[in-house]
This record gives sequence, structure tokens and C-alpha cells, in this order.
Amino acid sequence: MKTLVAIESKTKEFADARAKLAVIVTALNDSMEALKRQYMADLKRAVAATAKRQDELKGLLEASPELFAKPRSVIFHGIKVGYAKGKGKIEFTDPEQVVKLIKKNYKKDEWETMINVTETPIKKAIEQLSVSDLKKIGCLVTDAQDEVVIKATDTEVDKLVTALLKGATEEVVN
Repeated sequence: MKTLVAIESKTKEFADARAKLAVIVTALNDSMEALKRQYMADLKRAVAATAKRQDELKGLLEASPELFAKPRSVIFHGIKVGYAKGKGKIEFTDPEQVVKLIKKNYKKDEWETMINVTETPIKKAIEQLSVSDLKKIGCLVTDAQDEVVIKATDTEVDKLVTALLKGATEEVVN
């Protein structure tokens, strides 16, 4: 039966089910926040203690390079310590000159792996254009039929509920 009364009735059922879901999500979020508060002080202390121990170990390693001539590193207690060749840092002041020199000194199939050339339209920006402007730049608007809208008009919790519902409906469809 296609009447506004039937649609209103189904909307009420949907809103009620969604409200129950929001209560569960709120309880879950509250529980997670309580757990964070419960463990945060211990977590901060453990992070600080670990960072301190790491700094102490690094200082000891830096003061003892002669112990790591051969082998350059060893594993103690599941932690690899010692020395390794650093990756270094590549610096240049004129990227255009670097590109020019790469093209000059390497074959095209080699320099294509060293030069990143990317020019792509940004859809989010283009979506803001009018239909006439889209036509000017060679874009067409397709599949712009009316779509069913079921959208909550409320809070952050509802954004999470919406995301959960989207995931659930995708699982049902697949």
C-alpha cells in the first residue's frame, strides 16, 4: 500500500530501531571512555618508562661502537641492537633541475621510475561546478535520477549508527 501513512508508519519503526541502536552505541562509547580513563595513567607511565629505557639503551650503544664491529648487531631478548648502515637523506634545492638531469642521464624507461608526473582531475572540486561549467571542461553528469533519502538529522552518535548500518546493509547485500 503506497500511502504517506504507510511511509510514516515505516519511518517510525525505522526511527525506533535506530534509537535502540543509538542507546547501545552510546553505552559502548561510554564503556570505552571509562576503560581509557581506567588505563590512561598506567599507559602514560609505561610509555614514559619505555622511552626512558630506550634512551638509556641508545646512550649505551652510542658509547660502545667498538662492540659492534663484527657482527654489527645482535639480538637480545627479542630486540635487535647494534649498528646498521643508515639510509641517509636525499636533498635537493631545485627539483626542476633534478628532473632535467635525470632525463639527460637516463633512458626514458629508467627515468619514468624516478619522476612522478601526476595530473588528474579532483572530483570533489569538480562536483561543485554547475552543469554548464562541467560541459565546458568536457564532463557529463550521468545517473542523476532522484534517489531515496533516509537520513538522520541529529548527533555524532547518529553518524556512527549510520556507519554501522551502512556496513550491515552492505554485508547483507553481499
